[in-house]
Amino acid sequence: MLSRPACWANAPFSCGLRVCTRRLTPVRAAVIVVSYVTDPAAAEDVSTVAPGHRAPGARAIRVVLADDSYLVREAIAHVLETEPGFDLVATCEDGDALVAAVDAERPDVVLTDIRMPPSGDDEGITVANRLRATHPEVGVVVVSQYADPRYGVALLEGGSERRAYLLKERLHDRAQLTGALLAVADGGSVVDSKVVEALISAQIRDESSPLAALTPRELEILSEIAQGKSNQAIADQLVLSKRAVEKHINAIFLKLDLTRDDDVSRRVKAALIYLAQRSAAEPAA
Repeated sequence: MLSRPACWANAPFSCGLRVCTRRLTPVRAAVIVVSYVTDPAAAEDVSTVAPGHRAPGARAIRVVLADDSYLVREAIAHVLETEPGFDLVATCEDGDALVAAVDAERPDVVLTDIRMPPSGDDEGITVANRLRATHPEVGVVVVSQYADPRYGVALLEGGSERRAYLLKERLHDRAQLTGALLAVADGGSVVDSKVVEALISAQIRDESSPLAALTPRELEILSEIAQGKSNQAIADQLVLSKRAVEKHINAIFLKLDLTRDDDVSRRVKAALIYLAQRSAAEPAA
């Protein structure tokens, strides 16, 4: 079940955060910017430099760019090379080259696509999480075509400081791109409003889902049932006793209110519930 990143819990009250928005229209924020204030008293000081702005005379922000699309790399490179205050020190087309460039160039911020070689899946998220351990001082802005809540959770579950998630459609707006780079370089966080909406919708959907009451082990066993496996096959797959599997299955039927049907019908209905909920949770292509 998708969960709200732990780093968000009570954040405005425990960390002295200032939250502001960059407006797309008079009533809708394009991105949500969180600026970290180390001195709680400074949170009340309206003269503090706003997130996304640099103090006069600050050195240029060193950026490493990674995207497997040549056209995207060229377009973003043009923006950064013509924008005062930024120094594009390397461009890469895959995750391995990105890691090597960070080691060699020691940038302030990485700007990376999510889906890149060599994995072709969530390579940008994988690198961002790796850098949290190896180069915690480096900010990471990930960009994607999709407002996928799974990517948002994966990026932020280790903390939101120096992390940003933007949709690629925002890259047409120079101010939003440079604002995100500036914010993470200063220790803040930026999350596209559409991604926030997807996270909230997924959370609400999960909380209202019949599957929300199941334990992780019960979800695992229900997944095996949905694949048509027998109790013995499930036991062999999960290295459990057949009796333990039967107890879990009875608990699943009880929680899904399937106690009044015969065993075959209950298995079919449980599998259908599982597949329907998982299909609803999948992001649109």
